[in-house]
Formats: sequence, C-alpha cells, structure tokens
Amino acid sequence: MFCDKKTDSKCRWKRRKEARPEEILDAALQLFTEKGFSSTRMVDVAKSAGISKGTLYLYFDSKEAIFKDVVQQRITPQLDEVEAMVESFEGSQAELLKQLINGWWMSIACTSLSAIPKIIVAESGNFPELASYFTQNVVIRSRNLFSKVISRGMINGEFNLYESEAVARLVVAPLVQATIWMHSLKPYDDESGTQNYLQLHTEFILNSLVKQPQVLSLESNRENAHS
Repeated sequence: MFCDKKTDSKCRWKRRKEARPEEILDAALQLFTEKGFSSTRMVDVAKSAGISKGTLYLYFDSKEAIFKDVVQQRITPQLDEVEAMVESFEGSQAELLKQLINGWWMSIACTSLSAIPKIIVAESGNFPELASYFTQNVVIRSRNLFSKVISRGMINGEFNLYESEAVARLVVAPLVQATIWMHSLKPYDDESGTQNYLQLHTEFILNSLVKQPQVLSLESNRENAHS
C-alpha cells in the first residue's frame, strides 16, 4: 500500500521501527571496535543508535545478545551461502579453495566485521561464553568448509595427501591474524609487503597442496640426452 499524506508519518515510523535492529547492530559493532566490548554499555549503544535505553531493551536484553545477533545476522547467512556453494560445486577444488580464501577476505577482512576476531581475542577471558559462541558458530564452521574442500581435493587426486584439518587451520590462521593486525598493530607497523598478502598466502597454500607434474632429475635428463 502506498502512503498518502495522512499516513506518511506512520509509514516513516514503521520503516524506522523495522530498521532499528540493523541500526543497533551497526552502532554496537562500531562501539565494540572503538571502545572494546567490556567498556561499552547499553546506554552507549542506545545513544549511538539514536534511541532511548528503554527502546533498546525492547530489542535486546544485553550487549552479549547484541553481539550474538551481529554474528547471526551478518556472518551466519554468508556461511550458509558458502556451504551451499561448496556442496554444489563440481569444478577444480583448487579453484574452489581459491574462491573460499578470497571470499572470506572480501566478506570479513574488508568489512567492519574484521574487528570481531580482535574483539574476541581481547575479551575471551572476561566473556568466555561469547568466545565459545563465536568459535562454534564461526571459526569451526569456517574451518570445516576449508577442510571439506581440501579433503575432496585429496580424494580426487588433485592435492597432495596431508591431514586436511591441520591444513585448514594453516589456511585460516593467517587470515584471522591479518584482521587482528588491522585493528591493533597496523598504525604502528611498516605496511610494506602487505599489499599482496592475500595473493601470496593463496599461492603458498596452493603450491603446497596441488600436485605438480613429475620433474626428471638432472641425471635423468643427461642420460636421456646421451641415449
């Protein structure tokens, strides 16, 4: 239904109400990033979102609930899509692994979500439940995706044989470390060499995994040349 002049204010109010959860999540994530999770109060989130504290409590009963909703609304849907894509993918597992690494980087490291790993590392001692929640719902799910692709590449003969779970950790750890660096040491560190970080990381992983054509030794080459 279109809004006429009489109902325009009601429509604006409705749109505003429907948009509030997203506005709250945006405001909270920014505060968690800038002030830290421990130092952020519910009243701070309300003020930043432009609502009253009472209104905030209509949507969330704690900042822990807000953090979990950030994960559920901003990260979980992306993981759902990637899991479906991995299930239906029929091409090269090396190409799929490259897509996963690049996709993780673009959707996490290059967005405001990149602050979340640093928040978790900094606050895990004070908020173990949040650390556990993030580990179960993001870290392990992400690692399992990489592990599945790596396992399939080994099974079909595309990759060298390694322990897929261990390789998945080697893939994910440098990506997470890079996001933590962005929100901690970057202002004080020399950024030379960081521009091609993702490309180099991907190449190192694939060069280790992908089976290379058998190369004859120098001795064999000499023997063939004289035969």
